[in-house]
Amino acid sequence: MASQEWLEKDFYKVLGVSKDASAEEIKKAYRKLARENHPDKNPDDPGAEQRFKDISEAHTVLSDPEQRREYDQIRAMGSGARFSGGGGAGAGGGFEDVFGGLFGDRFGRGGSGGFPGGGGGFEDIFGGRFGSAGAAPKGSDRTARTTISFKGAVRGTTVGLREPSGSVIDVRIPPGVKEGQKVRVRGKGSQGPGGSGDLLVEVSITPHPFFERDGDNIRIHLPVSFDEAALGATAEVPTVHGEKVKIRIPAGTSSGRTLRLKGQGIRTKKREGDMLVVVDVTVPKHLPEEALEAVRAYRDATAGTDPREGLEGRAAL
Repeated sequence: MASQEWLEKDFYKVLGVSKDASAEEIKKAYRKLARENHPDKNPDDPGAEQRFKDISEAHTVLSDPEQRREYDQIRAMGSGARFSGGGGAGAGGGFEDVFGGLFGDRFGRGGSGGFPGGGGGFEDIFGGRFGSAGAAPKGSDRTARTTISFKGAVRGTTVGLREPSGSVIDVRIPPGVKEGQKVRVRGKGSQGPGGSGDLLVEVSITPHPFFERDGDNIRIHLPVSFDEAALGATAEVPTVHGEKVKIRIPAGTSSGRTLRLKGQGIRTKKREGDMLVVVDVTVPKHLPEEALEAVRAYRDATAGTDPREGLEGRAAL
C-alpha cells in the first residue's frame, strides 16, 4: 500500500524530471543530484542531509515500476480532489465526486458523512487520513546487514544497499560505529497505510592488521630497538585519523609497557578515545661483530644484575 505521504511529495520535481521521464533519465538525474548533495561533500550545509534523503526517497519510488504506478495513481487522485464549502444545490462536490467514478458504490453517497454506513470512508485507502478512525498503522521495519572497512567504522562512511527492484538505498554509517551495531534508516522499511517503517542495518567490521579497537580506544604495538628502550627515544607513530604523531619512550622502558596518546582513538560527537601504544622491544637476529662486542661489554658491565630475581617466589603455588 502506498504511503499517504506521497500525496504531499512531488518526486518528479525533487529529481528535476518530467512525469513521463524514462527509467534511464530518472537514474541519471538521481546519480547527479546524489553526488552534488551528498552530506560528506557538504559538511557545512545543514540542509544537505535532508535533500539527500529526499532525493534517495524519490529515486526509490520512481525507479520501481510498481511503486511508480501506485504513486502516479495516488497523486492523480489527490490532485483532483475538491473540498466542498457546504451543502445544497450547486455546491462544489466533495471527495465522493472525484472518486465515485473510479470505485463505484464503494464511495457513493449515503450514510454518515456521504459514505455508505458511515464507516467506509477514505480511511480504507489512506489509513484514516480523511476519516475519524484514528491513526493507521505504519509499515513494518526491515533488516539488512553490511560489512565495512575498519577505516569506515572509525571515520564514518556511506554504503549502498541494493533493493530486489534494483534501486539503491544509501546508508550513512556514523563515525565510531561498533561491531554488531544497528543503524536506523527512517522511512525505508515496508510501506503501510500510515507510512513506511524503518530499515535497520546491522554492521560488521573487517579487522585491521595493525590497529585494534578496545572500546573507544585504539591499541597498537610499536617495535623499538634495545637502545631506544634503554636510553629513551622519540618515535613517530601513525594514527587511525591519517596523521602521524610523536610519542616519547622513557628511558628504561620494558617490552610490553603501554604508553597512552590522549585523543587519538575513536572520535564521535559525544566522546573521544585514546591510542594505547604497546612497546615491543625487538632483538635483531643478525648483528655485525662491532655490535656483538658492544653487547658483550654490556653483559660484563651488568653482570651483577639478575632480571629474574624473585621469580621463584612469585611462581610459588
